[in-house]
Amino acid sequence: MDIEQARFNMVEQQIRPWDVLDQAVLDLLFKVKREDFVPPAYRALAFADLEIPLGHGESMWTPKLEARALQELGVAPTDRVLEIGTGSGYLTALLASEAAEVVSVDIHAEFTDMARAKLAAHGFANVVLHTADAAHGWPDHAGFDVIVLTGSTPILADAHRHALRVGGRLFAITGVAPVMEAQRITCTAPGAWRSETLFETCVKALVNAPHPSPFVF
Repeated sequence: MDIEQARFNMVEQQIRPWDVLDQAVLDLLFKVKREDFVPPAYRALAFADLEIPLGHGESMWTPKLEARALQELGVAPTDRVLEIGTGSGYLTALLASEAAEVVSVDIHAEFTDMARAKLAAHGFANVVLHTADAAHGWPDHAGFDVIVLTGSTPILADAHRHALRVGGRLFAITGVAPVMEAQRITCTAPGAWRSETLFETCVKALVNAPHPSPFVF
């Protein structure tokens, strides 16, 4: 397989047609090698338009969803980022390439360990990895400029909104299959947020994601 041709095709045939036109994002997809973060058994599918299995019932996002999320978040060099769901570590690497610091949390220790090795091999020194359950929030009082949930959540925990600094952006896929929406939530002032629906999609829920309270009659 001609890897660079496959990467080019991924960008031009999958990602750009999905309204990802930010040149900085497109350039980053050539810089950070996706094939190095895919499980070895699926390396030949690194650039395919599909979710690649990681184990534990989890999968990598499709390339176009990764790219679109990056574009919507507009990560800046001074940003502090929280990623909930480290997975393969590939999106972590993309975020770390743009941000000052990335804190990434995954409930599966195996994913944390594999991502740590891959990120270190690629020279990323601005990532802090934790193995924990952050579906309902992450206890960090410094706050974040960018938050991304890599699993869906039927409802978004209030703690995630409150973790945003003023001007901060949060990307989350909310709802229950088959009806889910990608949303960008911006903190406009202390205790105030603006929510925008970006597009419809469907991904696996975060382990222990919060659900609406059941109706009581």
